[in-house]
Amino acid sequence: MRVKMAAEGPEVSRLAYGVWRLLQDPDGADAQRILAKIQTCLDCGITTFDHADIYGGYRVEEAFGAALRASPGLRQRMELVTKCGIMLVDPARPQNRLKHYDYSRQHLVASVERSLRNLGTDYLDVLLLHRPSPLLDPQEVAEALRALVEQGKVRHVGVSNFTVAQVDMLASWLPMPLVTNQVELHPLRLEPFLDGTLDQCLRRRMSPMAWSPLAGGRLVNGQGAAEARVRAVLVELGRKYGADLDQMVFAWLLRHPSRIIPVLGTNRLERITSAARALSLQMELQDWFAVWSAATGAEVP
Repeated sequence: MRVKMAAEGPEVSRLAYGVWRLLQDPDGADAQRILAKIQTCLDCGITTFDHADIYGGYRVEEAFGAALRASPGLRQRMELVTKCGIMLVDPARPQNRLKHYDYSRQHLVASVERSLRNLGTDYLDVLLLHRPSPLLDPQEVAEALRALVEQGKVRHVGVSNFTVAQVDMLASWLPMPLVTNQVELHPLRLEPFLDGTLDQCLRRRMSPMAWSPLAGGRLVNGQGAAEARVRAVLVELGRKYGADLDQMVFAWLLRHPSRIIPVLGTNRLERITSAARALSLQMELQDWFAVWSAATGAEVP
């Protein structure tokens, strides 16, 4: 149910709950509704919550923080992950003329301070750099992150959507280890298995986080040939294991030795509970490769 994200990283849950669509819940996004989702996650052993400053037009962190303020004891039962660096064109950021990235020391510090205020906490368990920037200055980033960690405002740092070379470059400048790389990962996006991303995680002993593990819903209702092949195999395996399609996808990701942490994106309480059941599934070796072969359309070489 839990895993060390890295040798010197935090202990987190094997599944994380992503709040990207928190404000799109048809049942509302007031503090009580958000608390119901938080409590459902905690009851299922999901204690890691994945944020980003930009989510919900820069409003999700604040909404989540309002829920935590209504039940302060919950903060000590969870790990808060958030991201920064993407600058969106949004009414909440009128100074942004176009979408870009900012990893200046000034912005990193200001972003963390704002996230702490929004979430109503005095520390972040993990801060991720959201996407790599061609103008990222590793020395400036290292100095900013060092100060934030020394001040106790950030406990651990990681990255998201970084290539293998970008991870190695940044890690060579940092005084603390990177604890994760959060990447898009699912049976319809096998590149991280092949381009060295997961190999690097194994080498660095850090658990990757997988965003969009259901391929944005394409595994459920996508119309492409690959979607149809993978879905057919997942449904067949679901009958074998007595599990739903999404549970089989999570079990497939959890089977990998890099200790992938899938990030859930549902607003439905019953789907959170259902996803947690994947933790009790142990997918057989040949079944894992059946999903892989369906995704590629061919047997392995």
